[in-house]
Amino acid sequence: MSDSQLRDLLGLLEGADSVELKLTVPEAEHPAVAKALGIDPLAAEIRQVYFFDTPDLTLNDHGVVVRARRAQRKGGDSVVKLRPVVPADLPGSLRKARGFTVEVDAMPGGFVCSGTLKRSVDAADVRKVGLGERPVSSILSKRQRALAAERGPDGLDLDGLSVLGPVLVLKLKWEPEGFERRMVTELWLYPDGSRVLELSTKCGPDDAFRVAAETRAFLAERGVDTSGEQETKTKKALEFYAAAGC
Repeated sequence: MSDSQLRDLLGLLEGADSVELKLTVPEAEHPAVAKALGIDPLAAEIRQVYFFDTPDLTLNDHGVVVRARRAQRKGGDSVVKLRPVVPADLPGSLRKARGFTVEVDAMPGGFVCSGTLKRSVDAADVRKVGLGERPVSSILSKRQRALAAERGPDGLDLDGLSVLGPVLVLKLKWEPEGFERRMVTELWLYPDGSRVLELSTKCGPDDAFRVAAETRAFLAERGVDTSGEQETKTKKALEFYAAAGC
């Protein structure tokens, strides 16, 4: 990391609520990593993730992600995410809004700060929106709709957005042996058979560098390569469904 990158990161950490340290694993290494870390796929929670954007990803180009999820035997949620953001530049009213958080995502080779406005919704309603039986706006709060309109393209029609998805996700939260922190594993399964396996752990901004060092050491001890090219789940999903004309 260059001196300028380090200064930028420190500035973002000062205004963030949390940090998520992430690592994506190359597909060829998925079985070996799962064995090395003792990952039990039968303990994972099944989820479906939907994204909403124009066919040419205009919302994403404006730094806005609109997403909804539903989980097995649980509820769902809807999210309007701004990425990237500078915490100091966010309006005070937004920072104080219920359900709004600022998080720095850090991975080998880079980092990004996001602002996320989240709302709990009924999982059945998420499915209906995904099937086109209900409008997208029906699972978004008034504040979420206003935020998307404010940060998105002029004349944004939320109910005219395309449904990009769903992506089937297996999510597991557990504490690996020898690692005194909770780790999260997400396996995203795309319709073309490709997969993204992501390992992550969260911490407070003040602990970011210490936890990053501990996590890297733990993974290295178990033979997990942390130097590979990284692939983000959201970007892959958006580009896949946009290319498929969904």
